[in-house]
Amino acid sequence: MHPTLVRAGAAAVPIWFVDQATWPDLWAQFDEKALRFATAAGFEPKPGRHAILPDGEGGLAAVLFGCETPDARAHDPFLAGRLPGLLPRGVYRFANPADAKLSALAFTLGAYRFTRYRSEPEKEVRLQIPEGVDGDDLSRTIDAVWFARDLINTPANDMGPGDIETAARSLAGRYGAEIRTMTDTESLAEYFPLIHAVGRAAEHAPRLIDMAWGRDGAPRVTLVGKGVCFDSGGLDLKPETSMRLMKKDMAGAASVLALAQMIMGRGIDIELRVLIPAVENADRPPPFARSTSISRARD
Repeated sequence: MHPTLVRAGAAAVPIWFVDQATWPDLWAQFDEKALRFATAAGFEPKPGRHAILPDGEGGLAAVLFGCETPDARAHDPFLAGRLPGLLPRGVYRFANPADAKLSALAFTLGAYRFTRYRSEPEKEVRLQIPEGVDGDDLSRTIDAVWFARDLINTPANDMGPGDIETAARSLAGRYGAEIRTMTDTESLAEYFPLIHAVGRAAEHAPRLIDMAWGRDGAPRVTLVGKGVCFDSGGLDLKPETSMRLMKKDMAGAASVLALAQMIMGRGIDIELRVLIPAVENADRPPPFARSTSISRARD
């Protein structure tokens, strides 16, 4: 079970989703003092607005969270993902969700924090698994998405081609998948010339990661994810603000690894193949190219 989730049965603070249309009818659900508090706090049933209602003993009675009306032109299906950042520590439950599974997924994804380099005090905002939602299945999805986000958020100095391979091998070992990696320069140049061309001058050698899992003869699904760990897009062509996002250029590789994790975790009867070209584009030509360009410049 993912740590952001708890089983039903524990005491939990209800979260009420309200909009302009349902707000008048929900007044009867709450204590008059709590409603006066919400009004004094300036709560309005608008998307993203919230109010924490106190009980008579200094604790939390309920949470009001504004959402869109059903006839609104635009809907944010992951609006509930804002809640973990708004609520104090505690256990919560949905009182009236329109889509319990999607809201629960949004809530738990909103609780994600990247803490590889800087630890943060655990806020411990947890959600009670809504009725009718498979907690184990939901946990598998959350685990996979958090796994992908950790890979993507890690900068290139700690997430090179070898690190992607390490992550893939760890995943393969967890589910009994077969994995092999092609790093031989001559083989890459002959069979995968673009992988070789992009990564040949980088400090870390390029490679093709090949993972296989599943029953022979089952329907075959092949996932291919781009694993360029850093790509400046050409010498001095991208502004500084864009360069900061280059750690995300291997998001394709992270996404297919996360999807593979969900597939293998569910035990789906397919023959799965995952191919990841993991390279580092350092925008430095190989030695022979540098010497050639210098001689041409002098001419």
